[in-house]
Amino acid sequence: MISSNYYYVVTLVIVLIVNVPCEAQLSSTFYDSTCPKALSTIRTSIRQAVSRERRMAASLVRLHFHDCFVQGCDGSILLDDTTGERVALQNNNSVRGFEVVEAAKQAVESICPRVVSCADVLAVAARDATVAVGGKSWTVKLGRRDSTTAATRSQAESDLPLASDSLQTLISNFANKNLNERDMVALSGSHTIGQARCVTFRARIYANNSIDPGFASTRQRQCPQTGGNNNLAPLDLVTPNRFDNNYFRNLVKLRGLLASDQVLFSGGSSDSIVQGYISKPRSFQSDFGAAMIKMGDIEPLTGGNGIIRRTCGSAN
Repeated sequence: MISSNYYYVVTLVIVLIVNVPCEAQLSSTFYDSTCPKALSTIRTSIRQAVSRERRMAASLVRLHFHDCFVQGCDGSILLDDTTGERVALQNNNSVRGFEVVEAAKQAVESICPRVVSCADVLAVAARDATVAVGGKSWTVKLGRRDSTTAATRSQAESDLPLASDSLQTLISNFANKNLNERDMVALSGSHTIGQARCVTFRARIYANNSIDPGFASTRQRQCPQTGGNNNLAPLDLVTPNRFDNNYFRNLVKLRGLLASDQVLFSGGSSDSIVQGYISKPRSFQSDFGAAMIKMGDIEPLTGGNGIIRRTCGSAN
Protein backbone atom coordinates (compact mmCIF):
# COMPACT_ATOMS: atom_id res chain seq x y z
CA MET A 1 0.00 0.00 0.00
CA ILE A 2 1.36 3.42 -0.98
CA SER A 3 1.60 5.84 1.92
CA SER A 4 0.32 9.41 1.89
CA ASN A 5 3.94 10.57 2.23
CA TYR A 6 4.68 9.12 -1.22
CA TYR A 7 1.94 11.18 -2.83
CA TYR A 8 3.19 14.27 -1.00
CA VAL A 9 6.74 13.78 -2.29
CA VAL A 10 5.59 13.13 -5.87
CA THR A 11 3.31 16.17 -5.81
CA LEU A 12 6.13 18.32 -4.42
CA VAL A 13 8.52 17.16 -7.16
CA ILE A 14 5.96 17.92 -9.87
CA VAL A 15 5.36 21.39 -8.45
CA LEU A 16 9.08 22.08 -8.36
CA ILE A 17 9.55 20.93 -11.97
CA VAL A 18 6.65 23.05 -13.18
CA ASN A 19 8.05 26.10 -11.45
CA VAL A 20 11.62 25.78 -12.71
CA PRO A 21 12.10 28.58 -15.28
CA CYS A 22 12.61 27.28 -18.81
CA GLU A 23 15.22 29.26 -20.71
CA ALA A 24 15.36 28.50 -24.41
CA GLN A 25 18.81 27.71 -25.75
CA LEU A 26 20.37 28.90 -28.98
CA SER A 27 20.78 26.24 -31.65
CA SER A 28 22.33 26.14 -35.11
CA THR A 29 19.22 24.26 -36.33
CA PHE A 30 16.70 26.71 -34.89
CA TYR A 31 15.16 27.64 -38.27
CA ASP A 32 15.51 24.26 -40.00
CA SER A 33 11.77 23.63 -39.97
CA THR A 34 10.34 27.17 -39.74
CA CYS A 35 12.53 28.82 -42.38
CA PRO A 36 14.88 26.29 -44.02
CA LYS A 37 16.17 28.75 -46.63
CA ALA A 38 16.96 31.53 -44.14
CA LEU A 39 20.72 31.01 -44.03
CA SER A 40 21.18 30.64 -47.77
CA THR A 41 19.05 33.74 -48.34
CA ILE A 42 21.12 35.81 -45.91
CA ARG A 43 24.36 34.49 -47.40
CA THR A 44 23.38 35.51 -50.91
CA SER A 45 22.41 39.00 -49.78
CA ILE A 46 25.64 39.52 -47.81
CA ARG A 47 27.86 38.22 -50.58
CA GLN A 48 26.31 40.69 -52.97
CA ALA A 49 26.82 43.57 -50.54
CA VAL A 50 30.48 42.70 -49.90
CA SER A 51 31.16 42.24 -53.60
CA ARG A 52 29.91 45.81 -54.11
CA GLU A 53 32.06 47.17 -51.28
CA ARG A 54 34.77 45.05 -49.64
CA ARG A 55 34.92 47.35 -46.63
CA MET A 56 31.39 46.28 -45.75
CA ALA A 57 32.71 42.97 -44.40
CA ALA A 58 34.53 44.73 -41.58
CA SER A 59 31.54 47.00 -40.95
CA LEU A 60 29.21 44.03 -40.44
CA VAL A 61 31.57 42.24 -38.08
CA ARG A 62 31.94 45.44 -36.06
CA LEU A 63 28.18 46.02 -36.04
CA HIS A 64 27.62 42.56 -34.55
CA PHE A 65 30.36 43.14 -31.97
CA HIS A 66 28.92 46.50 -30.91
CA ASP A 67 25.44 44.97 -30.70
CA CYS A 68 26.50 42.09 -28.46
CA PHE A 69 28.68 44.13 -26.10
CA VAL A 70 25.83 46.49 -25.21
CA GLN A 71 22.66 44.97 -23.78
CA GLY A 72 23.50 41.59 -25.31
CA CYS A 73 23.04 40.23 -28.85
CA ASP A 74 19.53 41.58 -29.28
CA GLY A 75 19.70 43.70 -32.43
CA SER A 76 19.28 46.86 -30.34
CA ILE A 77 21.97 48.74 -32.26
CA LEU A 78 19.89 48.34 -35.42
CA LEU A 79 17.05 50.44 -34.01
CA ASP A 80 16.88 53.90 -35.52
CA ASP A 81 17.27 55.75 -32.23
CA THR A 82 18.97 59.15 -32.31
CA THR A 83 19.49 59.42 -28.55
CA GLY A 84 20.64 55.92 -27.55
CA GLU A 85 23.57 53.64 -28.24
CA ARG A 86 24.02 54.69 -31.88
CA VAL A 87 25.25 58.13 -30.79
CA ALA A 88 27.67 56.78 -28.18
CA LEU A 89 31.26 57.97 -28.61
CA GLN A 90 32.37 54.57 -29.97
CA ASN A 91 29.47 54.42 -32.46
CA ASN A 92 28.63 57.92 -33.62
CA ASN A 93 29.61 58.57 -37.25
CA SER A 94 31.33 55.18 -37.44
CA VAL A 95 28.98 52.19 -37.15
CA ARG A 96 27.57 51.34 -40.55
CA GLY A 97 25.99 48.57 -42.60
CA PHE A 98 22.45 49.03 -41.34
CA GLU A 99 21.01 49.05 -44.86
CA VAL A 100 22.82 45.81 -45.69
CA VAL A 101 21.36 44.04 -42.65
CA GLU A 102 17.93 45.44 -43.50
CA ALA A 103 18.18 44.17 -47.08
CA ALA A 104 19.08 40.69 -45.84
CA LYS A 105 16.24 40.81 -43.31
CA GLN A 106 13.69 41.80 -45.96
CA ALA A 107 14.92 39.03 -48.25
CA VAL A 108 14.18 36.58 -45.45
CA GLU A 109 10.86 38.27 -44.65
CA SER A 110 9.76 37.66 -48.23
CA ILE A 111 9.96 33.89 -47.72
CA CYS A 112 9.34 33.57 -43.96
CA PRO A 113 7.46 36.55 -42.54
CA ARG A 114 8.07 37.37 -38.87
CA VAL A 115 10.17 34.26 -38.18
CA VAL A 116 13.86 35.24 -38.23
CA SER A 117 15.03 37.95 -35.85
CA CYS A 118 17.19 40.89 -36.83
CA ALA A 119 19.65 39.85 -34.11
CA ASP A 120 20.10 36.50 -35.86
CA VAL A 121 20.34 38.10 -39.30
CA LEU A 122 23.17 40.27 -37.99
CA ALA A 123 24.98 37.31 -36.39
CA VAL A 124 24.83 35.34 -39.64
CA ALA A 125 25.79 38.40 -41.67
CA ALA A 126 28.98 38.85 -39.64
CA ARG A 127 29.96 35.23 -40.33
CA ASP A 128 29.12 35.37 -44.05
CA ALA A 129 30.91 38.69 -44.48
CA THR A 130 34.06 37.25 -42.91
CA VAL A 131 33.97 34.25 -45.23
CA ALA A 132 33.41 36.51 -48.24
CA VAL A 133 36.83 38.14 -47.66
CA GLY A 134 38.78 34.98 -46.98
CA GLY A 135 37.98 34.10 -43.40
CA LYS A 136 37.13 30.65 -42.10
CA SER A 137 33.48 29.86 -41.45
CA TRP A 138 31.97 28.95 -38.08
CA THR A 139 28.63 27.59 -36.92
CA VAL A 140 26.28 30.36 -35.85
CA LYS A 141 23.88 29.50 -33.07
CA LEU A 142 20.39 30.87 -33.66
CA GLY A 143 17.17 31.61 -31.85
CA ARG A 144 17.79 35.13 -30.58
CA ARG A 145 14.89 37.52 -30.40
CA ASP A 146 14.94 41.29 -30.86
CA SER A 147 14.80 43.95 -28.18
CA THR A 148 12.06 46.55 -28.27
CA THR A 149 14.33 49.38 -27.16
CA ALA A 150 17.87 50.54 -27.85
CA ALA A 151 20.42 50.68 -25.07
CA THR A 152 21.24 54.08 -23.63
CA ARG A 153 24.18 56.13 -24.80
CA SER A 154 25.76 55.94 -21.35
CA GLN A 155 25.52 52.15 -21.25
CA ALA A 156 27.16 51.86 -24.66
CA GLU A 157 29.98 54.22 -23.70
CA SER A 158 30.56 52.19 -20.55
CA ASP A 159 30.50 48.75 -22.20
CA LEU A 160 32.33 49.29 -25.49
CA PRO A 161 36.13 49.37 -25.67
CA LEU A 162 37.94 52.56 -26.65
CA ALA A 163 40.73 52.94 -29.20
CA SER A 164 42.91 54.30 -26.39
CA ASP A 165 42.35 51.46 -23.90
CA SER A 166 45.28 49.81 -22.14
CA LEU A 167 45.84 46.06 -22.27
CA GLN A 168 44.53 45.54 -18.74
CA THR A 169 41.43 47.63 -19.47
CA LEU A 170 40.73 45.53 -22.55
CA ILE A 171 41.20 42.29 -20.64
CA SER A 172 38.80 43.47 -17.92
CA ASN A 173 36.26 44.77 -20.43
CA PHE A 174 36.14 41.45 -22.28
CA ALA A 175 36.11 39.46 -19.04
CA ASN A 176 32.93 41.33 -18.10
CA LYS A 177 31.37 39.68 -21.16
CA ASN A 178 32.72 36.21 -20.29
CA LEU A 179 35.48 36.46 -22.89
CA ASN A 180 39.05 35.65 -21.88
CA GLU A 181 42.31 37.24 -23.00
CA ARG A 182 42.75 34.85 -25.91
CA ASP A 183 39.21 35.60 -27.10
CA MET A 184 40.01 39.31 -26.87
CA VAL A 185 43.16 39.01 -28.98
CA ALA A 186 41.43 36.81 -31.54
CA LEU A 187 38.49 39.20 -31.87
CA SER A 188 40.88 42.13 -32.17
CA GLY A 189 42.25 40.29 -35.19
CA SER A 190 39.14 41.38 -37.06
CA HIS A 191 41.12 44.60 -37.52
CA THR A 192 42.92 42.77 -40.30
CA ILE A 193 40.12 44.25 -42.43
CA GLY A 194 38.38 47.61 -42.39
CA GLN A 195 39.33 51.20 -41.78
CA ALA A 196 39.54 53.63 -38.89
CA ARG A 197 38.88 57.35 -38.61
CA CYS A 198 41.72 59.80 -38.06
CA VAL A 199 40.22 60.94 -34.76
CA THR A 200 40.73 57.44 -33.32
CA PHE A 201 44.45 57.17 -34.09
CA ARG A 202 45.71 60.78 -34.26
CA ALA A 203 47.17 60.72 -30.75
CA ARG A 204 49.10 57.54 -31.53
CA ILE A 205 50.72 58.63 -34.78
CA TYR A 206 51.87 61.97 -33.34
CA ALA A 207 52.99 60.67 -29.93
CA ASN A 208 56.00 58.74 -31.37
CA ASN A 209 55.71 56.09 -28.66
CA SER A 210 55.95 52.41 -29.62
CA ILE A 211 55.33 53.14 -33.27
CA ASP A 212 57.38 52.61 -36.42
CA PRO A 213 58.44 56.13 -37.56
CA GLY A 214 57.86 55.39 -41.25
CA PHE A 215 54.42 54.01 -40.52
CA ALA A 216 53.55 57.07 -38.44
CA SER A 217 54.73 59.38 -41.21
CA THR A 218 52.62 57.56 -43.80
CA ARG A 219 49.51 57.81 -41.66
CA GLN A 220 50.10 61.50 -40.90
CA ARG A 221 49.67 62.37 -44.57
CA GLN A 222 45.95 61.67 -44.34
CA CYS A 223 45.50 62.57 -40.69
CA PRO A 224 46.59 66.11 -39.80
CA GLN A 225 47.05 67.22 -36.22
CA THR A 226 43.94 69.36 -36.54
CA GLY A 227 40.92 68.72 -38.75
CA GLY A 228 40.20 65.71 -40.92
CA ASN A 229 38.66 63.73 -38.08
CA ASN A 230 36.72 61.49 -40.46
CA ASN A 231 39.59 60.79 -42.85
CA LEU A 232 40.00 57.04 -43.17
CA ALA A 233 43.04 54.76 -43.04
CA PRO A 234 43.18 50.96 -43.37
CA LEU A 235 43.71 49.10 -40.12
CA ASP A 236 45.98 46.73 -42.03
CA LEU A 237 48.06 48.56 -44.60
CA VAL A 238 49.24 45.34 -46.30
CA THR A 239 46.05 43.37 -47.05
CA PRO A 240 43.21 45.67 -45.93
CA ASN A 241 40.48 43.70 -47.70
CA ARG A 242 41.51 40.14 -46.88
CA PHE A 243 40.85 38.33 -43.61
CA ASP A 244 44.29 36.97 -42.70
CA ASN A 245 46.88 37.22 -39.94
CA ASN A 246 48.76 40.27 -41.26
CA TYR A 247 47.24 42.35 -38.47
CA PHE A 248 49.43 40.48 -35.99
CA ARG A 249 52.51 40.77 -38.20
CA ASN A 250 51.95 44.52 -38.18
CA LEU A 251 51.91 44.60 -34.38
CA VAL A 252 55.38 43.08 -33.98
CA LYS A 253 56.64 45.75 -36.42
CA LEU A 254 55.01 48.46 -34.25
CA ARG A 255 52.53 49.22 -37.01
CA GLY A 256 49.29 48.81 -35.12
CA LEU A 257 47.06 51.71 -36.14
CA LEU A 258 45.10 52.11 -32.92
CA ALA A 259 46.70 52.34 -29.50
CA SER A 260 44.41 49.49 -28.42
CA ASP A 261 45.87 47.41 -31.26
CA GLN A 262 49.52 47.97 -30.36
CA VAL A 263 49.03 47.22 -26.65
CA LEU A 264 48.42 43.60 -27.65
CA PHE A 265 52.15 43.42 -28.43
CA SER A 266 53.89 45.69 -25.97
CA GLY A 267 55.75 43.43 -23.58
CA GLY A 268 52.59 42.23 -21.84
CA SER A 269 50.75 38.96 -21.32
CA SER A 270 49.23 38.90 -24.81
CA ASP A 271 52.56 38.99 -26.67
CA SER A 272 52.75 35.20 -26.84
CA ILE A 273 49.23 34.96 -28.27
CA VAL A 274 50.12 37.43 -31.02
CA GLN A 275 53.29 35.51 -31.85
CA GLY A 276 51.31 32.27 -31.92
CA TYR A 277 48.85 33.69 -34.44
CA ILE A 278 51.75 34.78 -36.66
CA SER A 279 53.34 31.33 -36.70
CA LYS A 280 50.02 29.45 -36.86
CA PRO A 281 47.51 31.42 -38.97
CA ARG A 282 45.03 28.55 -38.86
CA SER A 283 45.01 28.83 -35.09
CA PHE A 284 43.94 32.47 -35.40
CA GLN A 285 41.13 31.62 -37.81
CA SER A 286 39.92 28.81 -35.56
CA ASP A 287 40.11 30.90 -32.39
CA PHE A 288 38.37 33.81 -34.07
CA GLY A 289 35.39 31.63 -34.98
CA ALA A 290 35.24 30.16 -31.48
CA ALA A 291 35.37 33.64 -29.94
CA MET A 292 32.60 34.87 -32.25
CA ILE A 293 30.43 31.97 -31.11
CA LYS A 294 31.09 32.87 -27.46
CA MET A 295 30.38 36.52 -28.17
CA GLY A 296 27.10 35.55 -29.81
CA ASP A 297 26.05 33.98 -26.50
CA ILE A 298 26.15 37.28 -24.62
CA GLU A 299 22.74 37.84 -22.99
CA PRO A 300 20.47 36.86 -25.90
CA LEU A 301 16.72 37.29 -25.64
CA THR A 302 15.11 33.87 -26.15
CA GLY A 303 11.83 32.04 -25.67
CA GLY A 304 9.08 34.48 -24.79
CA ASN A 305 11.42 37.41 -24.30
CA GLY A 306 11.72 40.12 -26.93
CA ILE A 307 10.01 40.19 -30.31
CA ILE A 308 10.66 39.39 -33.97
CA ARG A 309 10.77 42.74 -35.75
CA ARG A 310 9.38 43.14 -39.24
CA THR A 311 11.98 45.79 -40.00
CA CYS A 312 15.23 46.07 -38.09
CA GLY A 313 15.13 49.83 -37.66
CA SER A 314 11.89 49.93 -35.68
CA ALA A 315 10.27 47.89 -32.91
CA ASN A 316 7.10 47.26 -34.87
